[in-house]
Amino acid sequence: MPSDCEIDPYESPRALFAFELRRHRQAAGLSMRQLGERIGYSDSLVNLVELCKRAPSRQFAELCDRALGLDGTMARLHAATTWRRAPEYLRPWLEEEEDATSLRTWQPTLVPGLLQTEEYAREILATWPGISTERVEERLVGRMERQAIFQRETPPDFTVIIDEDVITHVIGSPKIMRDQLAHLLEMAQHPQVTIQIVPYAARPHCGQAGGFVIAERHGHPYAAFADAQPLGRTFDERKLMAELIRRYDAIRADAVPFKESLRLIEEAVSRIGA
Repeated sequence: MPSDCEIDPYESPRALFAFELRRHRQAAGLSMRQLGERIGYSDSLVNLVELCKRAPSRQFAELCDRALGLDGTMARLHAATTWRRAPEYLRPWLEEEEDATSLRTWQPTLVPGLLQTEEYAREILATWPGISTERVEERLVGRMERQAIFQRETPPDFTVIIDEDVITHVIGSPKIMRDQLAHLLEMAQHPQVTIQIVPYAARPHCGQAGGFVIAERHGHPYAAFADAQPLGRTFDERKLMAELIRRYDAIRADAVPFKESLRLIEEAVSRIGA
């Protein structure tokens, strides 16, 4: 197991989190197993976080603060691990995303960020007007770290509906797109992930107005993020939430079943040239 000096806290926000977690745990005289018992996580997960091999969740950080008698130190460090790299308009949603026990999304133009490969995401992020290569890479790290949500001990249910155009329109290059579709097929095997396709034949439909995500906690919708021009926004107004839920249900009624959706993705892979 590496010692404290082998983790450079200046390497990244996540490394700083790992370094400080170990420092505060040891100062409290707790083993990883004892800390894990206090916060309801396994000692192996605590170990992975301290080794900087697993991104901590906000809940993990807050529980560590409570167990170690800290005044929000780990929660503030956690915010820097992901939110610092995200566009400002997206940051309120990231907090909701981490709290969710279920996420339902409709995306008419792109693969959802939580299912994007690194190369696909890089191509998308690079399209922002005037963005520098350094900024693209910074936001890319943040996007990839968000995907640690599926590594939680209790990951959220993630129900994804995408338009058929998402799997047939090549982003970047044929290889990038093939790898992205292969990743979708792989993620579809995750017990918490369901992917469905709305076929071209279903057009027109209400989903063409734009994409959105609905966050639920134990079956109760409480927040949503909707695409808007020029940027998206997070909200929790009841009337707007109810409208998005009705829209989502209508879109899903037009989608083909899960197994048929996977077949469409497999066919899209075979049609993409070299």
